[in-house]
Amino acid sequence: MTPHDLVSAAQDLVGDGRGAPRQANLRRAISTAYYALFHCLAGCCADALVGTASANRSEPAWHQAYRALEHRDAAKRCEQNRIQRFPPEIQEFAGLFVDMQRKRHRADYASEGDWLKSEVADDIAQAAAAIALLERAPLKDRRAFAIYVLLRLRPGR
Repeated sequence: MTPHDLVSAAQDLVGDGRGAPRQANLRRAISTAYYALFHCLAGCCADALVGTASANRSEPAWHQAYRALEHRDAAKRCEQNRIQRFPPEIQEFAGLFVDMQRKRHRADYASEGDWLKSEVADDIAQAAAAIALLERAPLKDRRAFAIYVLLRLRPGR
C-alpha cells in the first residue's frame, strides 16, 4: 500500500460525481487522505535515513525508521517555527499534514457536523499535491526533515 493507493482509495470513497456520498464515506475519505500523508512521511523518513528499495539497505532498519514516526510528535514539529527553515515544498507538506491530522480527528471522533463532498475532494487533491511536492524535494532536504520529525530536539541550535 502506497500513499498514492491511499489517495485513490479516498477518491473512491467520495465517488464519481453521481449522487451524494454517505457521510461515513466522506469521513473515511478524510481519514484516508491523512493516512496517505502520514505514510508518505514515514516512507520519506525510512528512505532518507536508511535507503530506498534499490539501495543496499537493511530491511529491519528501514522498517524501524518507518515505524518510528509518531502522529502527535510529527504534527507538533510541523507546527513549530523551525519548520520555516525548510524549503517551501516541505513547509507546504508540513502545514497540510497538521491541517489534515486535525480534520482526521474531527472526522473519526466528532459526531456532529456534516462534511461537504466538494471540500473533501479538495482536501484529497491537496494531499495528492503535497505528496508530489515532498517526493520531488531534494534528498538533503527530505533527510533533514526526516531527522527533524523523528529525533528529539535538544536546547541549543
